[in-house]
Amino acid sequence: MTTDVTPPWLIVGLGNPGPGYAANRHNVGFMVADLLAGRIGGSFKRAQKSQAQVLEGRVGPMGPGSRRVVLAKPLSFMNLSGGPVAGLRDFYKVPTVNIVAIHDELDIDYGALRLKLGGGDNGHNGLKSMTKSMGPDYHRVRFGIGRPPGRMQVADFVLKDFSSVERKELDFLVDRAADAVECLVTEGLERAQSAYNS
Repeated sequence: MTTDVTPPWLIVGLGNPGPGYAANRHNVGFMVADLLAGRIGGSFKRAQKSQAQVLEGRVGPMGPGSRRVVLAKPLSFMNLSGGPVAGLRDFYKVPTVNIVAIHDELDIDYGALRLKLGGGDNGHNGLKSMTKSMGPDYHRVRFGIGRPPGRMQVADFVLKDFSSVERKELDFLVDRAADAVECLVTEGLERAQSAYNS
């Protein structure tokens, strides 16, 4: 029996812990991670000595095309995500380039996706914390939430639940984002960008 010695991918959904935040726009990373957990067929467990919930499994087609992954949801608040993610990176021996952060993105229209490797944090506190802990060279799956209406403050907007109109499409869009993550991990960034960037 052969053992898979290639390093796993660390797929991190960004959000805030606790039921009060569960349906917020800022928690769309958690929503995508939960859907991926359902596809893998497992449930998140608290990682030993880590401020995160994790699930180990495989994504992609059965056989050599599948990839070993560690799904994670940090249990720290968004602006402290870097510590738990860096801890998981070290524990699972994951190269930084094999880390995928799934997060909300203000500068993209609602529901649009953009995948990229590296870059700035664009004012996103979760990315800011991750970059401070590990440098910028990780993948991002950016889920568009659009800009706040009128004079609403950004902090208020991201910590509000999706609107009733947005929720009509949300399940489909979260499902598409999960597909994009799987494509990135199994087929590479260029293929995933051409299929899912919008």
